[in-house]
Amino acid sequence: MSGHDHSHSHSHGGAPGESHHKRIAIALGITLAVFVFQVIGSILTGSLALLFDSAHVLTDAGGLAMALLAARLMVRPASSKRTWGFARAEVLAATAQAAVLLAVGLVVLVEGIQRLFNPTEIASQEMIWFGAIGLLGNIISMFVLMGGRNKNFNMRAAFLEVLNDALGSVAVIVAAIIISTTGWLQADAIVAMLIGALILPRTVKLLLETIHVLLESTPSGLDLDEVRKHILGLDHVRSVHDLHASQIATGLPILSAHVVVDDECFHDGHAPQMLDALQSCVAGHFAVSIEHSTFQLEPESHAEHELGAHH
Repeated sequence: MSGHDHSHSHSHGGAPGESHHKRIAIALGITLAVFVFQVIGSILTGSLALLFDSAHVLTDAGGLAMALLAARLMVRPASSKRTWGFARAEVLAATAQAAVLLAVGLVVLVEGIQRLFNPTEIASQEMIWFGAIGLLGNIISMFVLMGGRNKNFNMRAAFLEVLNDALGSVAVIVAAIIISTTGWLQADAIVAMLIGALILPRTVKLLLETIHVLLESTPSGLDLDEVRKHILGLDHVRSVHDLHASQIATGLPILSAHVVVDDECFHDGHAPQMLDALQSCVAGHFAVSIEHSTFQLEPESHAEHELGAHH
């Protein structure tokens, strides 16, 4: 038997689970209809809150369009050029959506501060009606997306887009009521800033999580030191090096390692059993179950032929 034993747990690739593209398509259609209504409303009422909510709706429609494209791409099969298919499309789309939402939120805060010092007249009664139309559309979209909102990064971002719209619509209605009953025009600016402030924490969290994946960091919840400890605890294992773990997409963590085992494993036919033990170890002992694992079994004498530094 050769001194190398390159072993792979699976030969298949691609994105796991459903893409939920139909849910996203319905939400996108509703969002575009809401955008048209709210643009008309912002022109008729002169409301900053309604205008910025319309801008939110437009950027959210763009985000949902990206999510829809990603949902369609991520179910495409793997190929010799793209061995994981387009599984990472959902991460890229979610990152882009989060970045746009973050930018819009910051712009709203800045413009809201400026409007505090320069309030304008607002048709508050009409604001209420247009805000209500937007909120109704948002609620329908949220129900459509709710069933898949935790399935992957892409669905989380899409749901966040619609939640952002819903918060904006509620804020528009509240501002309109305050202005209608008290005449305090600055309420429009304050509510506009709240729209941005409410969505920013969730947006930053999603952005950091997707960047974590794109940087190929260790999947959240997986302790590589603990993985190394478990592997070293297996019979016949002498050492572990080149241990890497990352995440291709939601629900698709991967791990690879070079495992130095007793020399006799390569002579007594014990190597296949070692591979089974290693794969069972990483698939069943940790909070993050890793089904896509690749192990290279090596005799101790192979160390002098290994290229690159061990870690």
